[in-house]
Amino acid sequence: MKGRSLPAGHYGHSALHIGDRIETGRTVVEATAIDRFADLSGDRFALHMDDAAARALGFPRRVAHGLLVLSLIDGLKNQAGAQLRAVASLGWDIRFSAPVLAGDELQATFTIASKRTARDGGRAIVELAVEARNQTGQIVQKGSTTLMMLP
Repeated sequence: MKGRSLPAGHYGHSALHIGDRIETGRTVVEATAIDRFADLSGDRFALHMDDAAARALGFPRRVAHGLLVLSLIDGLKNQAGAQLRAVASLGWDIRFSAPVLAGDELQATFTIASKRTARDGGRAIVELAVEARNQTGQIVQKGSTTLMMLP
């Protein structure tokens, strides 16, 4: 079933339908964000830190950490006009489909793939299909995330 693009507002589990989607705003992956992520994570692999090293590996410039990109698209979700009444993230299953280069722009779409009431009846579980795209529309990350939500 084709869903709707959710307008701004707050949505509990009961207000969601399979196929409904949240379309996020956009963000640019700045080289300074890659540097800060490397400082936090300790991941200073040359591909992320140096344009010359990235070119030697076949990329035009530095490549952002896949986990940085995942964090950015989760942040975009949490800044979107349509907000889910989430309690907690229960996990991610994500594929890094294409490199994200310093200076690339990201946008993500989160689509309700499944939903169910939790065993306790007071909370619910929603699985969201995730697609992140760069400025050319190429999918750079794809997968799913599962949220515990309020009804």
